[in-house]
Amino acid sequence: MPTDNFFEESSEQSQVKSTIVKKYFDGWARVMMASQDKNRPGEVPRIAYIDLFAGRGRYADDTKSTPLLILEKAIRDERMRERLVTVFNDKDEAKTQSLRSEINALPGVDKLKYQPEIYAQEVGEDIAEMFAATRFVPTLFFVDPWGYKGLSLALISSMVKDWGCDCIFFFNYRRINMGLNNSTVQEHMNSLFGEQRAEKLRANLAQLTVEQRELVIVEELCQALRELGPRYVLPFRFKDGNGTRTSHHLIFVSKGFRGYEIMKNIMAKESSGAEQGVASFEYNRVEAHTGTRQPLLLELARPLDQLGDMLLEEFAGQTLKMKQIYERHNVDRPYISRNYKDALMQLEAEGKITASPHRKNTFGDGVQATFPQRGGSR
Repeated sequence: MPTDNFFEESSEQSQVKSTIVKKYFDGWARVMMASQDKNRPGEVPRIAYIDLFAGRGRYADDTKSTPLLILEKAIRDERMRERLVTVFNDKDEAKTQSLRSEINALPGVDKLKYQPEIYAQEVGEDIAEMFAATRFVPTLFFVDPWGYKGLSLALISSMVKDWGCDCIFFFNYRRINMGLNNSTVQEHMNSLFGEQRAEKLRANLAQLTVEQRELVIVEELCQALRELGPRYVLPFRFKDGNGTRTSHHLIFVSKGFRGYEIMKNIMAKESSGAEQGVASFEYNRVEAHTGTRQPLLLELARPLDQLGDMLLEEFAGQTLKMKQIYERHNVDRPYISRNYKDALMQLEAEGKITASPHRKNTFGDGVQATFPQRGGSR
């Protein structure tokens, strides 16, 4: 499927994208509201959802897109509809008019304490500067451009600087891969990667294979984002309609581990494949329908049977609870909590670690695992 048609058709890929965003919004909102209730009892503070490329509200086949799904969720949730501020933007006024009509037609939209705000502005440096000067309530930002114009490190940084603010953005890998060596869009590429990093990429990409190019481009972007301050960056890959080449990525950025954990579990569940219970963190339509496996990015290709070896190496001579092992080790790796429990049970069964008493076929968060010294036995 051509990338430019991605937003017009309700493809399986776009449905997966909307599902990931909707599920994360739900989990994120619940965490934010619970924190507010605990720290500000008696108040009704606000949370927000901002979509900078909101579209018309429906795909060409009449399927609801993300803005309507988010609003429907808020309408159904009594606490959320008293707190949620929503802002939708698209530079195409025809799309914003359509979106406004779709929102007005939603049953119960009048129950929202804060009615949706809709704008038709082009996203660029002005928006990034305005956001940088604004102190946000806890806000989930969704940035879903057709290509890459308007998407920049400065914009992403301005969105995630405040507490409780996370960002999910669309990274059009296919067009950015072509654009890096296109002088006519050099300014856009420099804004996205940083000038020095973009120059380094241009100098090195010609020597790489197709698979290596993708790995390097995505990793350089993630590293550029981490250098801005957010510790947690998580990409989810989409293959094209033939299942052979990468179309784009959905990338999550956060300063908080809890948000990272929530999104990681969502992306793992929405992955079209897994090896030994370790999710691929990609959606491949061919794989989803036929079960045919495709090569994964290098780090995401590490199956569960390698996790045990990594744990033995990293935690040699230590005694730690399962939850501590998981939290210290999982960031920037494709493993979720369930994978760590499975790996630790396997190590225990093989006599490679000892563990405090626990129920058979389980390894709870509080169970302690003792790792032998390097080169030693249990």
